[in-house]
Amino acid sequence: MSWIQKLLETYDCCAGQSQFVSAPLPPISARPQDTQICITLNWKGEFRNAELALLRETQIIESEASASRSGTSPAANPLSDKLAYCAGDGSQYALNPAYFARFEAQLSEWCSSEYRDPKAYLVLEYVKQKKLIADLIKSGVLTSTNGRLDRLKLNGKILEPSGAWIRWRVELRDELLANTWEDVETFVRWERFESSKSDAVGLCMSSGVTGRIARLHPSNIRRNGDRAKLISSNDKDGYTFRGRFLDSGQCASLGYIVSQKAHNALRWLIERQGYPNGDQRIVAWAVSGTPIPKVIAGSDEIETVEVPERYKGDAGQLFAKQLNKRIAGYHAELTDRDDIVVLALDSATKDIRRLAVTYYRELQASEFLMRIQSWHEHTAWLQNMGKDPKSGRLHKFIGAPSPYDIAEAAYGRKVNGRISVDDKLLKATIERLLPCIVEARPIPQDLVRICVQRACNRLTMNGPDFWEKCLGIACALVRGSSKEEQYTMSLDETRTTRDYLYGRLLAIADNIEGLALRVAGESRDTNAAQLMQRFADNPLATWRTLELKLQPYMTRLRINRAGALTIRKKLLDHVMDLFRIDVHGDSEFTDNRKLNGEFLLGFHNQRADLTPKRPNKDADVSEPDNNLNEEEEL
Repeated sequence: MSWIQKLLETYDCCAGQSQFVSAPLPPISARPQDTQICITLNWKGEFRNAELALLRETQIIESEASASRSGTSPAANPLSDKLAYCAGDGSQYALNPAYFARFEAQLSEWCSSEYRDPKAYLVLEYVKQKKLIADLIKSGVLTSTNGRLDRLKLNGKILEPSGAWIRWRVELRDELLANTWEDVETFVRWERFESSKSDAVGLCMSSGVTGRIARLHPSNIRRNGDRAKLISSNDKDGYTFRGRFLDSGQCASLGYIVSQKAHNALRWLIERQGYPNGDQRIVAWAVSGTPIPKVIAGSDEIETVEVPERYKGDAGQLFAKQLNKRIAGYHAELTDRDDIVVLALDSATKDIRRLAVTYYRELQASEFLMRIQSWHEHTAWLQNMGKDPKSGRLHKFIGAPSPYDIAEAAYGRKVNGRISVDDKLLKATIERLLPCIVEARPIPQDLVRICVQRACNRLTMNGPDFWEKCLGIACALVRGSSKEEQYTMSLDETRTTRDYLYGRLLAIADNIEGLALRVAGESRDTNAAQLMQRFADNPLATWRTLELKLQPYMTRLRINRAGALTIRKKLLDHVMDLFRIDVHGDSEFTDNRKLNGEFLLGFHNQRADLTPKRPNKDADVSEPDNNLNEEEEL
C-alpha cells in the first residue's frame, strides 16, 4: 500500500495551500462534477428561480455508496445529484421514482442527525413537495412534450434532462454565502455524519489507526463518468478470495478517511498534471506539492527551456546549458530528500471497470532530477517535427523527442491524411520507455532498430516532413542507446568508424545530386534517397551504383557550379581516406555488411554541415537555405 501512503501524505501536504487556491484539493467525501442547473431557494425553503448554465468542477458531496455507484447499485448523493434523483415529480415524466426515494431517504437521515446542515434541511423540505420539475418548467429551464421532458441545449451540446446535474443555492437570513458547493461547513457536517457510522470498524493497514473502515471505494478517478475502480472487493463469485481469505477484510482494510484522501489526491493530480493517453494515465509528482519537470514530454515541453539559434559546430552545448539552468531551478525549489512518485494507471479494456497500477516508483528529488536531465541530454538531437497545425510554424528544436513522438516514428501510419498510432502499440511503447526515463534503463533495442529501419525507408514515409521527423528521432534513439560512444550533434571529423563514414558518403552523394537538380530547376527525389534502404543493407555494392548515377550530375555541375563541385569531390576523397585498414591490409570500405544505426548519425551530421543556414522567423531554429550560393557558403 505504498502508493496509498504517498497519496495520503500528498493530500495532507497540499490541502488548503495558497498556491493551489485556483484548483484546490476536494474535501473529504466530495469530488468535482460538471453541473448544469442551479436552483435558488429562499430562507423558507421556497423556490425562487433557476438557471441553466454549465459550471465546471463543482464540488459535490457524495456518500461512500454513491462514490462508487453504477447501474446495478444506483445510490444517491446526499445533496447535489442528477435531476432523476432530485425530482419527486419525476414519475409524471417517465423518470424512475426509485431514484428519488433513495435521494430523499439519504437526505432525511442526514437532516435528522445531530450533524444536520440548515441548507440541506431546506433543500429536503423543498424536494418533499415533489414539484421540482414543475417549477423548472415554469421558470423556462425545462420544457415538455406529450408528458416527456424535451432535451436540453447547452453550449452547443444536446443533453438528456434526466442526466442534468442540480446544484443548490440557499439564501439564509444570517449568511452571505448561498452556494452550497462553496460552503465549507456543509462539507464538514456531512463528513462528521458519514464518519459517525460505526457499522464497519477495524484497523486501517495504511495509517495503523483503528476506526471506520471503507467498505466501498470511489470511482471517477481518471475523469468524470469513469466507473473503473482501483480498489474493489465485491467479486465474491470469482477467484478473489477462493483458497486464501473468507472475506475482503482479511486481505486488506483501509480507513474511510484514508481512502477518501488518497483517491481525492490521485484524482486531483491526474487532472492537474497527469498525462492522458486513451484510458492510460501517467502522473509524476512531489509529495510536498513542489513543481517538477514533466516525465512524458519532449525537451521542447520542459518549461522555460529556450534553445538559441544553432551555430555551425554546435554539438548541443547551448541546449545543455539551458537544460542545466532549468534543472538547477527545480533543484532550488526541492530538497534532495523530497519524495517524488511516478505512477501509471490503465484498464484492460473500456468495458472492464477495474484499474491497475501498471507502473510505480518512488525516488528522491536529487535522483529523479538527475535521471530526467540524463535522458534529455543523452537522447538530444536536432528534431524537425514539421509544421505545427495550430500556429502553422515550423517546429524544430534541439533535444529529446517525447515518448509519443517515438511511438509515432516507430508505428505511425497515415490514416485520412493524418499520422496515427494503434492505441495498444502507443500504450505499450510509452510503458516501455517510462523506465528508461525514470530508472535510466537502456532503451529497448528492438525499438531503436524499427525507428532506424523506418528512417531508412525514405520514400515510403508519407512525405518528406514525416521522414525528417523519423530521421531526427532515430538519431536520438541511436545516440541515447550508445551513451559510451559519446556521439556529438555536429559533424565529428575525428570519427573513423565504418558505419559513420558510409553515412557521410551517402549525404555527400545526396547533396551533389540535389544541388544539380536545383540548378536545373528540377524537383524530384535523388538516387541517394531512392536507394537509402538498399544502401543500409548493402553499402559497398550500392555505393558503386550511386557513383555511376552521380556522373551525369557532376558533369552538369562542372559547367554551372565548378567551385562547389570541387569542394564536394575533395570531401568525398577525404572521407574515403578515413576508412581504417585492418590487419590484412584491407580497407573497411570493402566490408559489405549491413550498416547499423550509426550511419544515420553520419548522414544527418554531414548533411547538416553541407547545408547553409539562415535564421527563419517562421521556425524555432535555423533552417536550410537552398537558394544561397553554395560555393560561397562552403
